[in-house]
Amino acid sequence: MTKNKSGLWSFFTSVKLTLFLLAIIVIVAVVGTLVPQREAALELSRTLQPGVYAFLHKMQIFDLYHSIWFFLLMGLLAVNLIVCSVDRFPMAWRRFRKQPSPDDPSVYDNLSEERILRTKRDIKQVGGIAGELLKKRLGRVRRTDAADGTIYLCADKGRFSHFGVYIIHLSILVLLAGVTVGSIFGVDGYVQISEGETVNVIHLRDSKGSLPLPFGVRCDKFTVDYYDNGMPKTYQSDLTFIKNDQADFQGKLLVNHPITYEGFRFYQSSFGRSPDGMATLALLRRGGIKDIMNVRRGYTFELPGNEGTFHILRVEENLMKMGPAVKVAVLPKDGRDETVFWVFEQVGALLKISPDIFEQIPVFNPGLFQPYMFTLLGLEEKYFTGLQVSHDPGVPLVAAFAVILIVGLIVLLMTYARQIWIRITASDGITQISVAGRSFRNAAGLNREIDHLLADIAQRLENVE
Repeated sequence: MTKNKSGLWSFFTSVKLTLFLLAIIVIVAVVGTLVPQREAALELSRTLQPGVYAFLHKMQIFDLYHSIWFFLLMGLLAVNLIVCSVDRFPMAWRRFRKQPSPDDPSVYDNLSEERILRTKRDIKQVGGIAGELLKKRLGRVRRTDAADGTIYLCADKGRFSHFGVYIIHLSILVLLAGVTVGSIFGVDGYVQISEGETVNVIHLRDSKGSLPLPFGVRCDKFTVDYYDNGMPKTYQSDLTFIKNDQADFQGKLLVNHPITYEGFRFYQSSFGRSPDGMATLALLRRGGIKDIMNVRRGYTFELPGNEGTFHILRVEENLMKMGPAVKVAVLPKDGRDETVFWVFEQVGALLKISPDIFEQIPVFNPGLFQPYMFTLLGLEEKYFTGLQVSHDPGVPLVAAFAVILIVGLIVLLMTYARQIWIRITASDGITQISVAGRSFRNAAGLNREIDHLLADIAQRLENVE
């Protein structure tokens, strides 16, 4: 790339463009947080004028993180970072590769007296001490002995810090890639599982159909605790994940404590009483013979006297606010029509309210099929758990972003490139030690390091015999 860069290239190398794009992305993120997104926006639509809602929907305000605007902003930011890095990286590379020359006279221009130390010690002895202490602080020391006896020393440290900003650029690009991959290829769905039931399909949001899972999920048990006012206090789903027809993992799912399995993340989002709960029925025949059996919706049984079969059509926890009830259909073997009726648990209470209720509403008569009297002894309370399911293939990239960003910040903020030169001359029995330095960043840190080095050299010279 020549110095006469194109206008487009200069546009994308602008730091102002970076700040502008970051500000816009922050604004979009704030809007996406404040404005209900996706399904939650349906509630907001009832409070807006149809025209306003249609305009905002067309502008993708209710799905910002999947909008063309969001992808365009991230794409522009990625191009901006890449172009900036490509434009400035060669200079950083040259600084990294360049090694300081020990006898560079320009570094001593305008050197203050504070950076000069004088002693009567032998120049060779001073050179050895200075070289040792410089190596201790910065590492490998390069040395040049001039023909006039002058000793030149130099060392450098932290050259890798030139790449700190580019490591941060790389981390942001990895983050943008992770967000993009997650938005395009991510899965967001939900599923309801009754206790004891196993599912391997989830329903995708936004009416996008369903998605088969590469494993099964079984709800072994659901428990819920309530406050005194009837509000749920805590609820928990005991899940088993089944792979290759075997239980592979078990976990307890609570609100704000998701479970991750095979890259899918499960959240506890809702619950309710399942219509497929178990009911206990008693069949009373003539002669006082009673048969008790546990049933649920869809079960079919032979009547004990072989008069036909009965089928459980529905199990209701509170039918028309009259209490638990089971709907039964009996098909006689003698060719008569099927008899359908309800069996209530609280039959006595119904008869107190309306003694002739069986005559008025025959389907409420539990003895409608003779010679049997059906009695509902109770319902087994059974729940279903509602799970939110997400799968984000961009998560590994986001995790990599965090690691790379931390490395970049450590390199950028906790290290800095510096070079230190020492010139040792002897004249009229006096050995003069001049110390100079150069830093591309953190001049204050360099000055402190030189001060400490001079103090160490002075102390060592005083203590040497």
